[in-house]
Amino acid sequence: MAAHHIVLVHFPIALWTAAALAIVVRALSDSEFAKACDRALVPLLVLSVILGAAAYVVGLLVWPIEALTASPLARNHMLAATWSLAYWTLVTAIRWRGGEAVWEGLSRWIMLGIAALGGVLLSVTGTLGGHLVGTATAVSQALRLLGWEVYTTYYVPDFTLMAILIAAIVLTAIGIWGRRRAA
Repeated sequence: MAAHHIVLVHFPIALWTAAALAIVVRALSDSEFAKACDRALVPLLVLSVILGAAAYVVGLLVWPIEALTASPLARNHMLAATWSLAYWTLVTAIRWRGGEAVWEGLSRWIMLGIAALGGVLLSVTGTLGGHLVGTATAVSQALRLLGWEVYTTYYVPDFTLMAILIAAIVLTAIGIWGRRRAA
């Protein structure tokens, strides 16, 4: 059954990567091609979340929770997979509910940042999963430089906490500014 999880994870990875690229194209352009990318974005995101949830559930069925919690690498992968699925589900909801308004004004640049952050999160999750099956990547070297040893460290690195805090403050300020401006 482990092979099923390994095969399944490649679908949401590919779709979320395509979604991130579509967001980048649309954020940087108003061309017909960019608008076509945007029209495909919601169905792409919905399908990727469904397949991501399927891969997540199969991963839980393959490896017992005791095995996942016994290894720092497995715990980090599980944590990153949970974040990835939740993050891209939120991106789906933002684009679905926000409609074309997400490409107006400052929202366009926020969407660009969202795509970049989602791509980084997806890379970390995939890297940790790759390590679990014995395939190391260059991303793990970057994580190591940031103080995160993927085989032994189980924690949220300080740089991650700082990024979350800064993003929360900036996004809250942008929301307040946008609401005041609209009123």
